[in-house]
Amino acid sequence: MSEVKISAELRTEFGKGGARRTRRAGKVPAVLYGHGEKPQHIALPAREFAAAIRHGGANQVFAIDVTGGSPILALAKAIQRDPIKDTFEHIDLIIVKRGEKVTVDIRIVLTGEAAKNTLIQHENDTLSVSAEALHLPETLEVSIEGLEAGTQVTAGDVKLPEGTELIADPSLVLANITAAPTAAELEGDSGDTAEESAEAAAE
Repeated sequence: MSEVKISAELRTEFGKGGARRTRRAGKVPAVLYGHGEKPQHIALPAREFAAAIRHGGANQVFAIDVTGGSPILALAKAIQRDPIKDTFEHIDLIIVKRGEKVTVDIRIVLTGEAAKNTLIQHENDTLSVSAEALHLPETLEVSIEGLEAGTQVTAGDVKLPEGTELIADPSLVLANITAAPTAAELEGDSGDTAEESAEAAAE
């Protein structure tokens, strides 16, 4: 994953009022820190940041051009969103260096189809790994092709790209393959529910 260049302005206003004015101007309040550097309070262009996250995911690396300085490589450590407006409220960015390994959570993608008459129960959607900051995988794939009921897919089953190290426990369950209920079982459940409802009404 290559870095995305993005410009930033130093913020001089702080507090809720300053943050609101920053957002009204089409920018996102953020703080940039790490590697012993003094934290910098900055504002990022909201549309450019959102587009980069949509394309590269939460682990997108940014080359942040802070006004009056050299580009700084950084990862979004924490992103606060407005749940109603679905906009970015605040971003914590941690500085990274070329060649440095970082620990991140990568999204798991299940590929293939399990055996007939089975259901897939997702237990964990991400996996903690360590990789070079500029070579983070966007997703990690694991095949469930032909897996029978009673099978578990664990972190140890995921084939990692070269240079990527598993941090999570290899026994961490990502998915369970279970038997799908039969038509008779479904009808039985419906019958029990109806009977229980009738008893409840009688009481």
